[in-house]
Amino acid sequence: MSQPLRGKVALVAGATRGAGRGIAVELGAAGATVYVTGRSTRARRSEYDRPETVEDTADLVTEAGGEGIAVPTDHLDPVQVRALVDRIAGEQDRLDVLVNDIWGGEKLFEWDTTVWEHDLDNGLRLLRLAVETHAITSHHALPLLLRRPGGLVVEMTDGTAEYNRDTYRVNFFYDLAKAAVLRMAFSLGHELGSRGATAVALTPGWLRSEMMLDTYGVREDNWRDALVRTPHFAISETPRYVGRAVTALAADPGVSRFNGRSLSSGALAQEYGFTDLDGSRPDAWRYLVEVQDPGKPADTTGYR
Repeated sequence: MSQPLRGKVALVAGATRGAGRGIAVELGAAGATVYVTGRSTRARRSEYDRPETVEDTADLVTEAGGEGIAVPTDHLDPVQVRALVDRIAGEQDRLDVLVNDIWGGEKLFEWDTTVWEHDLDNGLRLLRLAVETHAITSHHALPLLLRRPGGLVVEMTDGTAEYNRDTYRVNFFYDLAKAAVLRMAFSLGHELGSRGATAVALTPGWLRSEMMLDTYGVREDNWRDALVRTPHFAISETPRYVGRAVTALAADPGVSRFNGRSLSSGALAQEYGFTDLDGSRPDAWRYLVEVQDPGKPADTTGYR
């Protein structure tokens, strides 16, 4: 199996579950050493109170062919983040890929609730988890990433810049959080591009994360049973799909052409030719614009 990232070092911040886990595993499959962080460990769960742990993710990275290293970290704590980066510097003396996937807001937002009706403490914590964590991590990690030319920063968000510009996303706090991360990638592109590194924003499509599967009461092997309830779920994708997008970017010597841009897993699958685990290429954001949002019947023909 080709391992184009053998010898490279990655940090996936927020890799306990979902997209972060999928990205970490695919980077491992490409041969990278991957430091994975999160707050849920085998000894202690975060407020999510879910079974996935950062140690489990590290094991999956190693099983995939890389080296997974779990470092439990709260990315709201600059001291912990600085210690994490110091450890990577001491053990590897390099950082080639930084994936800012910290989120933690699923249990904090209320759908279609105005800013004055939304719980303020939950809304402000959502912003801290979604925005402040990324800033803290970039502040401490980017000097290490810039030691060698060719570094890549991936800011994970929900929605492309084009889609989010014209679409109200869930509520004030959620909308602001996702827009802020898109802008982070744009800003980092300006700061990193002249210094030999690349920053992009990346969104998966409708993600079949562990939490999403649980919401629909299905597993990955029978996920299509959820289509009875939500037919448009047919466009969904596994977390490994966006992981393959990150791996393709990290292995591309010409990745700087994307600097500062907003990208999606579906569009990058067309660019690089990778597929999801089932061999399909779901293009969720094009599907949302052309099928779901206009109220057309669910039909993924030509979209996966």
